[in-house]
Amino acid sequence: MKTQITLFSLMLLMAVALTACGGTSTPAVMMEKETPTADVMMEKETPTAGAMMNDATASPEAMMESPAWYSASLTDASTGQAFTVNDFKGKVLLVETLAMWCSNCKKQQVQVKALHTLLGERDDFISLGLDIDPNENAADLKGYVESNGFDWLYAVAPLDVAREISTLYGDQFLNPPSTPMLVIDRHGAAHPLPFGIKSADELLQFIQPFLDGAM
Repeated sequence: MKTQITLFSLMLLMAVALTACGGTSTPAVMMEKETPTADVMMEKETPTAGAMMNDATASPEAMMESPAWYSASLTDASTGQAFTVNDFKGKVLLVETLAMWCSNCKKQQVQVKALHTLLGERDDFISLGLDIDPNENAADLKGYVESNGFDWLYAVAPLDVAREISTLYGDQFLNPPSTPMLVIDRHGAAHPLPFGIKSADELLQFIQPFLDGAM
């Protein structure tokens, strides 16, 4: 599938590149975005479950070693408590990169909420929303989460975390309207999902084998 990189993702890539080089660009310079139009955001149908299962996964190199971003300190937007991805070793983690202005992201999160209903209460499955827009902050993210009734982990991704995610899994992970998601299995290997909005049933079909797997 031919991917589309929006102006937002290109500007975000410039932002993380400037940060890596010690640049001092202001958020206004880093990103002067408008909400993407529907035709720019997505020109594809929701993938079938079969397509999801056959989609590409992370490179063997990325799966062999624990990426640095797994140990990066993140802050729970709801509680203010610090955590890392490594804190969830042995569990299955569903990660979505997003922005609060992104309507597709919200639609995807509604499906994640439905997924949690399908799975019921279980302590071996974690959902994590990572806000990768450098113009958005934890206080606003907390309000966004509470107003929408999304009761799983959310954090604002530091620029170095966003940069590494893009390097490991592709620039499209900095393009929120494509609803980028990945599953980190019990062994720490990352498995990117297809782009586009995935239904709760499709998410469950992809995730269930990892939930059934043992350490």
